[in-house]
Amino acid sequence: MTKPVVVINVVGLSPAHLGRHTPHISALAQEGFACPLGTVLPAVTCTAQSTLLTGLLPRQHGIVANGWYERELAEVVFWKQSNRLVQGERIYQAARRRDPAYTTAKLFWWFNMYAPVQWSITPRPSYPADGRKLFDIYTQPESLRDEIQSHLGVFPLQHFWGPAADIRSTRWIVEAALEVQRRFRPTLMLVYLPHLDYNLQRFGPEFAGLHRDLKLVDAEAGRLITAARERGAEVVVHSEYAITSVSRPVHVNRMLREHGLLRVRRETLGWETLDAGASRAFAVADHQVAHIYVADPEDVAEVAALLERMPGIERVLHRDEQAAEGLDHPRGGELVAVAAPDAWFTYYFWLDDAFAPDYARTVDIHRKPGYDPAELCFDPALHWPRLRVAWRMLQKKLGFRYYMDVIGLDASVVRGSHGRLPEPGREQTDGPVLVCSARHVARDALRMCEFKELILTLHALP
Repeated sequence: MTKPVVVINVVGLSPAHLGRHTPHISALAQEGFACPLGTVLPAVTCTAQSTLLTGLLPRQHGIVANGWYERELAEVVFWKQSNRLVQGERIYQAARRRDPAYTTAKLFWWFNMYAPVQWSITPRPSYPADGRKLFDIYTQPESLRDEIQSHLGVFPLQHFWGPAADIRSTRWIVEAALEVQRRFRPTLMLVYLPHLDYNLQRFGPEFAGLHRDLKLVDAEAGRLITAARERGAEVVVHSEYAITSVSRPVHVNRMLREHGLLRVRRETLGWETLDAGASRAFAVADHQVAHIYVADPEDVAEVAALLERMPGIERVLHRDEQAAEGLDHPRGGELVAVAAPDAWFTYYFWLDDAFAPDYARTVDIHRKPGYDPAELCFDPALHWPRLRVAWRMLQKKLGFRYYMDVIGLDASVVRGSHGRLPEPGREQTDGPVLVCSARHVARDALRMCEFKELILTLHALP
């Protein structure tokens, strides 16, 4: 019989966080072991999760970042959810080949839609034609959606991402996971807990409230650990990356525009949008890594030289250097820029805030052609931001069109980021961690590509 395993992804957790503020996770480490988890480039959610589940590098599974440029469509796509985008065999596919009775529950991990698992839950708002955004989830089977939300209430998406993001979304996910475990008893359960990520990006890893956030997320992880151990399951707690301090936003698209390489389109209502298909070069920014797409091969050397001279950029990877990092996939850019340790990349392409696109001041993860951590912060220029949110929500409830313009355009508010590989010797603070309940499979370190085999090993334990 295959031994059950519960995997808890505590985003942003590092080895240095284990201790008195994480009593439940630290107790699990004492029972079993804890070690640094070697990550991949870029150290971002979608790439890391795909490597964890497949044991492959980005060149093989194809997830080169949280988003990339679709050349044939001439569009940047971000935070897509179809599991069919991931190439390679996942943990649960390999295990099911060995045991046809094997089942999986996948909760809030990315690329969850249409995954070959028995139960899944993922955020999936609906967008009526009148422009509203209704909070909702997508589940497999479909009936699970109404069953879970009738029991727990509608998933609090506003607390999962955006300036109101807090422990409430993590708590809802844990309640859902406990209900799924109680009802279905899956062989493998994958649970994503996002809470620690929020303030670490807003305020950086040294912020005064870190201890409180650690205690909050540890308490929720502890509920899952307790339920799993009572069932006789092995438990793995891990993270995808660690957050490090940053103080310099790097506006690489603005630089490319100033050199005549990036093109914009002036929309009818006056704002500008990125015209990727007409651009000679542009960046898809994702935390501390940016894929640079260059239309004409003859321009690559010129673009690389500009990037190499730009303050805040530490490395510029050509295709051969991308290959050395396992990042050479057709979805990737002709060049990949890696930020300096204290820097991160914005997606901003406008030169004057008066022409910023309408979505720039909102939480809109799919329309923005790059990752925008400023979405976690209210615009500091707003004196009563929560009052504005309340007014917008009233407009929504009354059925009116509304514009949730509460995000600022000053990227310096962001104090924490990730995406780079940890510097040698900094793995304890700048890298992710793995904690496992099974002491006899202990090791001093684990590469992310070895995670899949570790889980399969745990399944085989007596």
